Amino acid sequence: MTRMHRRPQVSRFCFVLALIALSASPGWAQYDGGPGHSIGTATVRGRLIVLTLNQGALGQANLFNLAHHTLRFTPEGAGYRVENIPFTWDSSFGAELTDSRVQLSRFAFPFSGQDWKSFSVGMTGSIVFGDTAPPKGERGRRSVPVGRDGGLAVERFAELREAAPEFVNTVPAISVFFKPRMTGKRYWKELDDRAVVTWDLTEPYGGIQDWTWTPTVNRFQAVLHKDGIIDLSYDDVAARDAVVGVYPLIAGGSEKEITAISVPGNPSAAPNLDIRQIRLSGVDNLYLRVALEARGPMLAGTDPAIAGITYRICLSRTAPQGPCTEDTHADAVWTVRGFAAFHYGDFSMGPHYGSFGAGLVPKVRIDGNTLSIEGTLPEGYKAGDRIYLSAAVQASDSQGTDSLRIPSRAFTLSGVTSPEVHFSSLTRKDGPFPVVFEAFHYLRPTRPQDLSCSVIRALGDKFDMLAYYSDFRIDNPEAGTSSDGPLGGGPEGGKVTGIGAPQGDLADFCSKGRFQWEFIQPVYVGANQMQEYPPAGLTGTDTHNIAFYMHQLAERTFNGKIPPYDYAMSQIGHEMGHRWSAFVTAKVNGETIQLGPVHWAMGLQAPAAFPYQRPTEASIMGGGVWQDNFDGTFTQLDDNYYVPATGYSYLDLYLMGLIAPSEVPDFFILRNLKLVGHDANGHPIFMADRTKVTIQDVIAAEGPREPDVDHSQRHFNTGIVLVVEHGRTPSQELIDRATGISQRWIDFWTTTTGHRATMTAEP
Repeated sequence: MTRMHRRPQVSRFCFVLALIALSASPGWAQYDGGPGHSIGTATVRGRLIVLTLNQGALGQANLFNLAHHTLRFTPEGAGYRVENIPFTWDSSFGAELTDSRVQLSRFAFPFSGQDWKSFSVGMTGSIVFGDTAPPKGERGRRSVPVGRDGGLAVERFAELREAAPEFVNTVPAISVFFKPRMTGKRYWKELDDRAVVTWDLTEPYGGIQDWTWTPTVNRFQAVLHKDGIIDLSYDDVAARDAVVGVYPLIAGGSEKEITAISVPGNPSAAPNLDIRQIRLSGVDNLYLRVALEARGPMLAGTDPAIAGITYRICLSRTAPQGPCTEDTHADAVWTVRGFAAFHYGDFSMGPHYGSFGAGLVPKVRIDGNTLSIEGTLPEGYKAGDRIYLSAAVQASDSQGTDSLRIPSRAFTLSGVTSPEVHFSSLTRKDGPFPVVFEAFHYLRPTRPQDLSCSVIRALGDKFDMLAYYSDFRIDNPEAGTSSDGPLGGGPEGGKVTGIGAPQGDLADFCSKGRFQWEFIQPVYVGANQMQEYPPAGLTGTDTHNIAFYMHQLAERTFNGKIPPYDYAMSQIGHEMGHRWSAFVTAKVNGETIQLGPVHWAMGLQAPAAFPYQRPTEASIMGGGVWQDNFDGTFTQLDDNYYVPATGYSYLDLYLMGLIAPSEVPDFFILRNLKLVGHDANGHPIFMADRTKVTIQDVIAAEGPREPDVDHSQRHFNTGIVLVVEHGRTPSQELIDRATGISQRWIDFWTTTTGHRATMTAEP
């Protein structure tokens, strides 16, 4: 996806348009734009870099601890009492569901103010009631409330820590054990007084973005009683991260004032930045509303002048020792940032405010001199608690310092209680809760700007690329990483033009001009893609998993194994390739054709110029290898997925500055693809409309690539960084695997660029 701040920057590599369509707000909190800062100490260990994080940089993990537990939710008034009861498990599952919809015939289940005769059972561990279309309302959500199978869903890279409060007031739902990407079987049966839904699922396995090579066991059950009681039981559960909770809709809208805090302000600041009062109120006993009142009118969300403006609120149970900053050790940090207009291809978005922070509702309200936001509070916050609030205002990212810092003020919380709990410690006396949930999650991801700044400030601006690996898992449904960077100009520090992606934000990444691209988060040492080889004897029929290619790839090695760290090469080769690809368009007969965006379109003819390991490879950046059958059909000899690791196309190499325009063969793009069959070797055959494209068509749309092939960068340096938690040292396993990946990366780069460029890994 594309990070949305002051320029069209590519980050989290593929789902920009999908996320933009979901919300007018940018993505999750850790992708908040703005300058990076050091979050640890970087040192050199041989040819590796060790980044030891500051204490608290990753927050705290909260791993699933309810195996062999039963939670009971008992309706009381407008909420639920929750208690742990003796473990119960119905081993007679009933009939297997062939789709998500369940119809009740013996009773109606009371939930969220209605009696339901039907509901949807999501494959990924949830139950949704009523209309499963995304809801319309004032409180928009960054999450995708409902998935294709009728259950709860989130965008591809959502953190579960953030997703759990995002589900509040979207659709009436029960999150039994919501975890993205789970697959398996669902069962249900109806009795006179209850309905029983059981899941028997596995986490995804065997793929490049997976944590395990083989299936895992995850069995859990929901019992919906006729009287509205809900029992959630957990048998064998291998997964440690999920969302568990009960999410009825809260349709009130009642607001109760908590307090008003007077602020001295800053008379020298612009009127919209000079905060004079902060008003706090509780909404529906569920949300805390924070209203910032300025000396003058707040700028509208459509005003271009909001770009870079930041308002930040920090909440903590203990008196903070420092100002309200992005990395403060507060319980909650809520940020509103102004973004400039954004344009990419045919998509555009005007200036807008974005909001960031766990529990924060994306909606930013402007009313005269007041800017207001609201959100659910951190775990354990309840009426009567003494809470400390501090705040800060920043005029622009370029300023780099706060124009107003509001020191902490204590207030007594009333009219609102956090819906986030620890279920294992709840008793019936707690509550009742109108909404109640727990997010089980791994450590919090860091911002990519902070990672690069931690390394560059310590070791110097001498890296073109940075790749991060760790001993710990972070809160991400996938085991891989996406990429981001300021598109620096290498050792010369100049700009690269004609590639469809402009340079910018160098200072955000602490570079004076060299640094170009990086992983946005560390890859876990236990993930599939950090393994030197898959397990012996692994087989598979999925062409997107390495197991499918084991025999073919082993034929090219002396030891009968596939090349080492193949998944790692797919990841690093693909992500670092995003420094140049795939953003260009082509102008053909007056029509501008999108060849991507972000990845080459499936129908783009993009064979690897210098294959990495197989005779026929499509670009690691997407596209395919297509055989024209000259009858209106085309055979797909290699698809647009980057497993096993493949080389770069001629178009990629041109954009990288490694070949001249005259060396790029004419190619084509297929549109209106329709599958019509397979050939004798199992290759898919499609009907399609073929459009010829030349490199001159690309240049006509984007301008020539500068620096050209005679003046472009040829020598690159990647920092291989081991990220470790505070007070720890890297394991030998992490050191060995990162070293192996580093060595293969140098070989991969030389091979796939046709020896026209070199790669080092020198810290």
